[in-house]
Amino acid sequence: MSVKIRLTRHGGKKRPFYRIVVSDSRSPRDGKFIDQVGTYDPKAASGGIKVDREKVERWLKRGAKPTQTVSEIIKKEKRIH
Repeated sequence: MSVKIRLTRHGGKKRPFYRIVVSDSRSPRDGKFIDQVGTYDPKAASGGIKVDREKVERWLKRGAKPTQTVSEIIKKEKRIH
């Protein structure tokens, strides 16, 4: 089983809102997930990134691989705080 840290899309048409989740790579994008580690709102004026760093670090140590987009979001969040 390969575990990924990736985005799931929520929100309405032209109003995206994403959850950053840990899931099995075989699961569909908006399907079942193991753990939620943050949120990302691209429409928010203040950046809209909230990440639980402890959970992310714990999953990375367990071997979870973030997608490229999630990696960039986490890096951006570290620069903001």
